Amino acid sequence: MMFTKLLRLTLVEKEMTAKELAAKIGTTQQNLSAKMKRDNFSEKEMRQIADALGLDLEIAMKEKK
Repeated sequence: MMFTKLLRLTLVEKEMTAKELAAKIGTTQQNLSAKMKRDNFSEKEMRQIADALGLDLEIAMKEKK
């Protein structure tokens, strides 16, 4: 699943706006929205977002089927 799709679902579950999340991670809503539109986040940014949402970030590689 793409990170942005998961992020959008999580924001709905946590009843949080992108603007509120942007403030928590120290960026602007415009910057966060642009990154979400491109689904372009660094690992560091994904960890900051997960932390701001009270979540752990797990990145895994699995054997191809």
